[in-house]
Amino acid sequence: MLIQSNKVWIADQFIPAAIEIKDGKISDILPHESKTADVDYGDLRIVPGFMDIHCHGAYKFDTNDANEEGLRYWAEHVVDEGVTSFLATTITQSEDVLTKAVANVAKVMEDGYEGAEILGVHFEGPYLDMVYKGAQPEQHIVKPTIEQFKRYQDAAKGNIRYITMATETDDDFALTHYLAQNGVTVSIGHSAATYEQAVMAYAHGARSMTHVYNGMTPFNHRANGLVGAAYRLRTMYGEIICDGRHSTPAALNNFFMSKGPDYSIMVSDALMAKGSPVGSKFIFGGNEIEIYPDGSAHLTASGTLAGSTLRLNEGLRILVEEALVPFNYAINACTRNPARCIGVADRKGSIGVGMDADLAVLDSGYQVRQTYCMGQPKLQTK
Repeated sequence: MLIQSNKVWIADQFIPAAIEIKDGKISDILPHESKTADVDYGDLRIVPGFMDIHCHGAYKFDTNDANEEGLRYWAEHVVDEGVTSFLATTITQSEDVLTKAVANVAKVMEDGYEGAEILGVHFEGPYLDMVYKGAQPEQHIVKPTIEQFKRYQDAAKGNIRYITMATETDDDFALTHYLAQNGVTVSIGHSAATYEQAVMAYAHGARSMTHVYNGMTPFNHRANGLVGAAYRLRTMYGEIICDGRHSTPAALNNFFMSKGPDYSIMVSDALMAKGSPVGSKFIFGGNEIEIYPDGSAHLTASGTLAGSTLRLNEGLRILVEEALVPFNYAINACTRNPARCIGVADRKGSIGVGMDADLAVLDSGYQVRQTYCMGQPKLQTK
């Protein structure tokens, strides 16, 4: 298959080019109109497919449900927003529930499915801080241990690739160091860590922060907190929910301009509520969640934000058009940077020869006109 456009995102710029796809890979990049294209996208933009490394579910399915068909439906339909790969993300629960959840992800990955590639599991909790737990159920928050994590990883068949934890609760950073040595990216989140404790966590192998600004110690000019560490630790990745509600466009701009083009990561932190109408209610981590008129998700009891319903193509629009973040910073945040963070940048996150043919075709309004997952078109071209 050969597709082309006047605007293909290569080397931090849009250029006229043709992309040849064979056996799920990009087999060649050619000058525009050098061969007859199977599909000519004109002035539509072809960018790398989006990667969401922090998403709990959508379409009434949650990772913790441990439902095979729910996970398959999610993977098949999330391509509508340009997502071509993701980490199925858990929430704090009992060991029994989490064991079944990660085992279900592993089984679906093994048995097969359609749509966006499931890259593994983002294990959010249960090793969190009580004060900054957010919507996570406190009755299941526990201290981290290597022994318990090994049980989860065994159930997941080695597919836990990324973990959110309050590293200050990890005695002597034992689990942090173990994970870093065994290929699992440690992300500090739902944490009361000080700036100094964050630096020590980095020294022991932590390499990311979970939904910066949310669920962490705030910045103060005398007590810099985790937000200050997110700004200062230049080679620490930082996830951020780019829906304009969890953080204002000004806060998004501050973060991205401080972080630069290489270490910011856009995430949806989407719940099972994504894709459901206003007024819908769900149970998430034992708490009731309701969809407000603006489409956001809130805890019914307190009214506080609880995850999101963000579509990544809309997050890209918000970053560029409202937060005024440079396009290369914004597109890297949902493609190259998460791929580097979890160690799959050798095949995902950019458009180049030998890379997986994961692509999204966007119009000028950031609407997704087509998505390619491993070279397979997944939408009716609009």
